[in-house]
Amino acid sequence: MRGRAWRAAVALLAALLAVSLAGCSEDGGSGGGGLTVGVLLPSRAVPRWENADKPLLDKRLKELCPKCRVMHANAENDAARQRQQMTSMITRGASVLILDVVDPRALRSSVRQARREGVSVVAYDRLAEGPVSGFVSFDGGTVGRLQGEALLQGMGARGIGGGAVMMNGDPSSPNAAWYEAGAMSVLRNRVRVLRSYDTVGWRTENAHDQMTAAIGALGPDRIDGVLAANDSIAAGVVSALKSARVSPLPPVTGQDADLDAVRRIVRGEQYMTVYKPFRAEAEAAAAMAVALARGNGLDTLVTTSVDSPTTKDVPAVLLRPLPVTRENIDRVLVRGGVYTAEQICVPELRPACARIGLTE
Repeated sequence: MRGRAWRAAVALLAALLAVSLAGCSEDGGSGGGGLTVGVLLPSRAVPRWENADKPLLDKRLKELCPKCRVMHANAENDAARQRQQMTSMITRGASVLILDVVDPRALRSSVRQARREGVSVVAYDRLAEGPVSGFVSFDGGTVGRLQGEALLQGMGARGIGGGAVMMNGDPSSPNAAWYEAGAMSVLRNRVRVLRSYDTVGWRTENAHDQMTAAIGALGPDRIDGVLAANDSIAAGVVSALKSARVSPLPPVTGQDADLDAVRRIVRGEQYMTVYKPFRAEAEAAAAMAVALARGNGLDTLVTTSVDSPTTKDVPAVLLRPLPVTRENIDRVLVRGGVYTAEQICVPELRPACARIGLTE
């Protein structure tokens, strides 16, 4: 992986987004005529896709290209369904696809089909295989490192030599291995990994079942921390721990800053999450998609390149994730405009919010 510092990347991206928007105005409103953008999301099991990414992508695409038509599909974590959705969008005249891939290997032939039909593909959040034209995501290694560092901090005196359970993501997702490698770069030779699970579909119910099995096999007293790859998995972990009457709860990590996860952090049930500024990701993907739909290159929009198992030097933008704990919810999420204090601090949480200085 090659690239300049992330700050330069963000500055460059902001400048180029402004240029792209200006270019749309110069078209006199006709530049988007006949252009169609397809947006393919992977599932509803992870709340962020429909709640954050979809509206953010729509908003920026319409700003950059008011006359562009936008088509949507959600694969419900089904690779076969996503293949059909891609074929349908290509048939219906998509100029470019923004693809958050369910299973990169399973969708490889569909990406190749798009290329044969002259339809560019921007890989979104997860690196698709095949001849993709661009990739926008967050540095998964950094996500994992932030989780590992927070877990050690949360485990405190038991952080060195203590026992942890690894609740990894869906093995079909390339990001799952990326996160795990980042976490293990911190945890290796420091904690004992007592059990490690792959959570199919990133589903809460699967995580609950796996954590229940871990508690039954190990006993609650041996589990000093849980590395949960995202907030949906963390929800299942916390539910299983509470069902087993584990007290106090061990530190549990997460990712995506889902609203329910933020509330669990306020309650003291989840130790941390990783916030990935979705607006920056959506804006970068929209800029790439509009540029490609108009037949333009990406050289001025990207800041690095990555390799997939099938394709070398994919033009890419990798953005910076941020750790969130009780101590910085206000600074990162409230003052950052992600949630209001009122959204987080439902009536039952107002005393806990007040204790951490989070007030409406």
